[in-house]
Amino acid sequence: MTLIQNAKTLGRYLGLDNKDQLYSVDCLIEKGRVSKLSQTPIEDFKGNIIDGKGMFLSPGLVDPQVHFREPGMEYKEDIESGSKTAARGGFTAVVSMPNTSPTADNPEVVEAMWNKQKEVGLCRVYPTGALSFNLKGEEITDFKKLKDAGAVAITDDGKGVQKDEVFLKAMKQAKEFSLPILDHSEDESLSMGGSIHKGKISEKYGIKGIDSNSESEHVRRGCAYSEQTGAHYHVLHISTKKSIEHVREAKSKGLNVTAEVSPHHLLLCDEDIPEREDGTLDANWKMNPPLRSKEDRQACVEALIDGTIDAIATDHAPHAPHEKEAHIEKAPFGIIGLETAFPLIYTKFVKTGKISLGRCIELMSLRAAELFNLPHGRLEEGELADLALFDLDREYTVDPSQFASKSKNSPFIGLKLFGRAKLTLLEGRVVHSDL
Repeated sequence: MTLIQNAKTLGRYLGLDNKDQLYSVDCLIEKGRVSKLSQTPIEDFKGNIIDGKGMFLSPGLVDPQVHFREPGMEYKEDIESGSKTAARGGFTAVVSMPNTSPTADNPEVVEAMWNKQKEVGLCRVYPTGALSFNLKGEEITDFKKLKDAGAVAITDDGKGVQKDEVFLKAMKQAKEFSLPILDHSEDESLSMGGSIHKGKISEKYGIKGIDSNSESEHVRRGCAYSEQTGAHYHVLHISTKKSIEHVREAKSKGLNVTAEVSPHHLLLCDEDIPEREDGTLDANWKMNPPLRSKEDRQACVEALIDGTIDAIATDHAPHAPHEKEAHIEKAPFGIIGLETAFPLIYTKFVKTGKISLGRCIELMSLRAAELFNLPHGRLEEGELADLALFDLDREYTVDPSQFASKSKNSPFIGLKLFGRAKLTLLEGRVVHSDL
């Protein structure tokens, strides 16, 4: 048995009317589950005691989109290092994309990924299955076999599915097997192999830009196909005003359409990308979809606040330092984000009063889990003791030397933030501690 003493948590987890007020709490854990949440101190306990004084007790966070690179690209990240990184950020469950090598387009790879995460045992890493073989967008995979092997969703993330007929067929099959389709929305006839957002910055530096319509056109298509098939269509890392408008319209019709947003698309735009000493742009700020315009960023913020957004996803995409040292047009897309996600949202949105702490936690736990029908994101008696303690009061500086990830490719290095995860528990076991 384990007892967390002197922590504080939200009224919603204690069944109180004032859901977003913080209250003192003791949390008793038995056999991997929360057995008691008490506003009065639990006394005469003989067992493992964790002093949570001053810390915020939260359900373990859930990330709907990560890239752990295993199998095939373990020099960037692997399931073990990715799990350590997740735990360090307060995450107890993540959903991993299939763009590995070999691709997770067959049950053998999916099952191997699922078995490896169980062996590591630091974080639940739920695999997804590829929509098409080798992510080529030509022939759809066997969704039933992928689901039976452990896949919780279907996606070709990293690439958009270019052929409408292939995507429609996939939506129909996904509906049949009750699997969400996660869409990397990118019409390559419009993105044209660009490296950053098509706008003033791409023009200034002579870099081929990615038209924002490349995303919104595929989102429009996905919403239409959801209406046609009834399938669950989920927009990965939404980033443009037009895409958000399509999602809003779909939701107003009652369609089974959801969307996630990443911290970098809420906080940064293309004008923020810094120059290196040689006058070129820093590739640590390169991701896909790219940092968009100020108007797009503001639209993402408004969608977060008004409830259009269903979850926050890091799109944790590690790369080796030498890869990101290349010119921005040659460097790979992607940044890491698991260790900074909650502190960024807490510091920039909760502390500033834009959203409540309860809404923040919901977006980063329960709502993210519900996208995949996963039993996580709850802090209740009888539920799994997947928990995190966050320090909401002490400021810290983002330091890459302290990252658990194998990679350091983050645009947030040097930022001063609040909300660092100090302890993470998986079924009551300590998987990260910085107390």
